[in-house]
Amino acid sequence: MFKELDPVLHSQLRLAIVSLLISLQEAEFTYLKEKTKATSGNLSVQLDKLKTEGYIEVNKTFRNNYPLTVCKITKKGIDAFDQYVKDLKAYINPS
Repeated sequence: MFKELDPVLHSQLRLAIVSLLISLQEAEFTYLKEKTKATSGNLSVQLDKLKTEGYIEVNKTFRNNYPLTVCKITKKGIDAFDQYVKDLKAYINPS
């Protein structure tokens, strides 16, 4: 009756990251860190998991000699998020 929820998105921090990126399309690491209140290490690990799954792209460059990491949601990430929301609604409103 109930579909299994996507285990990648079911983590609170990964869901927060993808939710932010859905509305922004892309965001800097520092912005994501500030909004999620995650530590740099934990955020890095979760971004890596999302990248490995193909839900986000991570671009590392430099700005004024400082590292700059920008994360961008992918089509696969958008589709996974939409499906996750649909599946979650089925839990809330089973018919």
